[in-house]
Amino acid sequence: MDKIKKPKWWDEFTAFAIKGNAMALAVGTIIGAAFSTITKSLTDDIIMPIVSIFIGGVDFSEMKLELPRLFAEKYDDAGNLIKNTLNYGNFISAVINFLILALVVFFLVKGLNKLSELGKKKEEEAKAEEPPQGARAHQGGAAAHRDPGPAEGKISFFIHRKFTSCGYFLAK
Repeated sequence: MDKIKKPKWWDEFTAFAIKGNAMALAVGTIIGAAFSTITKSLTDDIIMPIVSIFIGGVDFSEMKLELPRLFAEKYDDAGNLIKNTLNYGNFISAVINFLILALVVFFLVKGLNKLSELGKKKEEEAKAEEPPQGARAHQGGAAAHRDPGPAEGKISFFIHRKFTSCGYFLAK
């Protein structure tokens, strides 16, 4: 019996899944979904009522345009006519919700980029402070192999490595 040949992408996928990127993506998705409900509540329960004050007390969820029916009218179980409506008020709320979410993500990525730049700067400063390879060999003993402390960029380098693993999110 012939063995089933695995696809070319399989090794790349398993490396991706094992590396932890898949888990980070799953956690990000779950947090994003939870944050989406928060921004929806912020839009529907706080922002839209305030906007409604300035436009004459209009409830955005009630903003709709009744469309004509081209075919037979439909009725619900209670015998009431089901209206065909274009709910543009809900759409306006969704657009505002999206803009809030996009603004938060923008500032989040901007902050991560700033952290990444600080990490790179500290890393460059640490490399500039290091003596050349020949000078280090002449120091001898444990001093030649000492572990750099936080002042030399170890913590910043860690932050830089963690946040740059996000890939294209941190690209300018």
